Amino acid sequence: MPEFIVKFEDKVVERVVTEKQRISIGRTPDNDIVLNNRGVSRKHAIIEFSNNSALLIDNESLNGTFVNNRKVAEEVLKDKDQITIGKFMVAYHQDVQKEDKLTDLDGTMVLKTKKHKELLEKDKKERELTSKAGSSVLLGEANTSTAEFTLDRPVTTLGKAHFVNIRIRGWFLPSIQAKIVKERDGYVLVNLGQKNKTKVNGEPTQKCRLKNDDLIQIGKSVFRFIKGRD
Repeated sequence: MPEFIVKFEDKVVERVVTEKQRISIGRTPDNDIVLNNRGVSRKHAIIEFSNNSALLIDNESLNGTFVNNRKVAEEVLKDKDQITIGKFMVAYHQDVQKEDKLTDLDGTMVLKTKKHKELLEKDKKERELTSKAGSSVLLGEANTSTAEFTLDRPVTTLGKAHFVNIRIRGWFLPSIQAKIVKERDGYVLVNLGQKNKTKVNGEPTQKCRLKNDDLIQIGKSVFRFIKGRD
């Protein structure tokens, strides 16, 4: 069953496990997930479940709904996606055992917080970036030779050899350390070289489906994955 972990200022305030086909998120007590903050609309968003999938739909909210720091109107949720609504962060887990029941936590204020402004500006810049590139991109964050890499190939290779698509830095790394595979429904990072030298958000990985805003570290080179609309 789907699970949602609700956090406010990095503190867990609620855990919701549901068997419903449709749940609502909003400020008023009649919602399934109640986010009691003036930056949240009364009926902010809904999530519809079918065939082991979850579709998040923003209900034309005033301040918007973000998934992995990307503003969305509709989005099919993937396991461990991070939903931001107002000052709340809601972590989605696709399947857990039911242990707790749904719980209740009372017009909408336009958010003017620094964090919300930065999130909107970041989303705008990323949309412009991926629109111009026509694809998802990697942004060089640290120890990279180029600031921006367009992921427009079926397979993008990363390593120390001169023939790879993206050169990386670090001692004793192989010619090809990793690859990013473009699939129909997204991008997958695959480790091909030394163990623990390919990481996503600080955790070593052998194979990982990338989400918007993921931090990828290959050797000493660090990149940020920006998901396009391709």
